Amino acid sequence: MGSPWKALSDDNWREILLLLGKKDSMIPTEIAEHFKSTLPTVSIQLRILKEANLITENKQGKNRFYSLNKKKTLKLLEFFEDTYDYNLNSLKEYVENKKTKRK
Repeated sequence: MGSPWKALSDDNWREILLLLGKKDSMIPTEIAEHFKSTLPTVSIQLRILKEANLITENKQGKNRFYSLNKKKTLKLLEFFEDTYDYNLNSLKEYVENKKTKRK
């Protein structure tokens, strides 16, 4: 399994995630048309995102439909929320302590 952090490091991969977040599911040709990219390029990008468990693949007949893995991306979002919440709380505490010391 690939790293979701590595998958988030590329602009194109993040754009695909944002696109899939707006749609229920898409086939690779729709994604390629949206980005004016080639199907082989999009297939590689989708493979990387799938290996990072950020998207899911559902085969229906000859088509493969890709969707955002909301469970995994929610965990990443929670990580960032926790990180920023901690930093904001630390900043608030620092400022409040500084004000107390001045009095």
